[in-house]
Amino acid sequence: MADVTTTPDQVIANRGFSFRNALTAAEIDLRLLGMLLALAAILFGFNVLSGGTFLRPTNMATLAVQATGVAVLATGMVLVIVARNIDLSVGSVVGVIAMTYALLMTDWLPTFLGINSEFPFRWLIALGLGVAVGAVIGAVQGFIIAYVGVPSFVVTLGGLLSLRGVVWVMSQGAAVTGMDPTFQLMGGSAQGSIGGTLTWAAAAVGCLAVIGLLLYNRRQRRRFGFPLRPTWAELALGAVGCLAIIGLAAFANASYWPPGAATRYAQEHGIAEPAGGLKIPVGLPWPVVILIAVTVLMAFLATRRRFGRYVYAYGGNPEAAELAGINTRWTLLKIYVLMGVLCAVSAAIATARLNGATLDVGQSYELYVIAAAVVGGTSFAGGIGTIPGAVLGAFVMQALAYGLAYMGYNSPIQNIVAGVVLILAVGFDAYNRRRGGGS
Repeated sequence: MADVTTTPDQVIANRGFSFRNALTAAEIDLRLLGMLLALAAILFGFNVLSGGTFLRPTNMATLAVQATGVAVLATGMVLVIVARNIDLSVGSVVGVIAMTYALLMTDWLPTFLGINSEFPFRWLIALGLGVAVGAVIGAVQGFIIAYVGVPSFVVTLGGLLSLRGVVWVMSQGAAVTGMDPTFQLMGGSAQGSIGGTLTWAAAAVGCLAVIGLLLYNRRQRRRFGFPLRPTWAELALGAVGCLAIIGLAAFANASYWPPGAATRYAQEHGIAEPAGGLKIPVGLPWPVVILIAVTVLMAFLATRRRFGRYVYAYGGNPEAAELAGINTRWTLLKIYVLMGVLCAVSAAIATARLNGATLDVGQSYELYVIAAAVVGGTSFAGGIGTIPGAVLGAFVMQALAYGLAYMGYNSPIQNIVAGVVLILAVGFDAYNRRRGGGS
């Protein structure tokens, strides 16, 4: 049996150097690494099949924006599944809140409060009210699950059906359009992006955050007497992380505004347009920025706060968690409130992209959200799952769907592939659990 005080350097010295041992010494999550490699293989595979046209900045920006709505929800679904529950209502909740946003800005705020399009913060009021609606819906479902004792499958299935009907009642079956221009920026477009300068600034902040996090973790390990990563591993992780961030920023800035929009911008701002046309870098779309912020916040809650530790403790062993003094009912309620808030964020992105709300906003989201969480490594047995894994799972699923659509395959083929990938992911998880139980 290995000594528990064995350092990562000693692991390599004892076992001999190999790529796998190096990854173990660097404490790299092999599941997440496998997800990254799978995503890269999918993207490069479609690029080869398309004759080199798939991996263009414009296509990748579109893919990323389309993935954000599901990815935001997947960060919350991880905690739901980790706690041995399920939420089938997320798509319908997104639909209700999307219609709420549309009606608030086009009808309710002007009619009842006199807040018309000239009011500068109309979009912010609507956003706040939409988040409140999501929190209330989540609280109601969470209360029934946690305190009344109705299984989450039944409660959220009822929410899926009833809330989808609420969407129709709210709009009387009609689409509602005409969102606030500032609100529309959250949907992503040439104008709905942060631009080249801010993208480089965000990349610089990201690199500093990577370096700071590595230094902080090393100091904490030394403080509490835990084994330290080898210096070469720390330097390699910092270099790879910074290079990846800089590469993504450069790739985002390689996409430019459409020529017509750039010409209008030059005319409106009195800029002399060069002979080849004005090149304005698009940068990171706002939905991607929102997703990054949500991912960081959710990862912080899941790994650094007491709430997250309680969720994983409950998912690992509910009886032991209750005996340890954890208020498991209150924890479950908070999970569903948080899920409702994330539904409001996802609904804002969807509504802004469409410049309104239709009856099918959020349709089938629940299936793709659950698939993203499971493909990302979340176990239905409870207690296992990561926020970054779920986000990667969402991008894997969206890359498959977008790539197939790009190659001319219709929705039924996309659904077949998504179903096969989900079954393979769950089967792989079951195999790992059996192998772990037998060792």
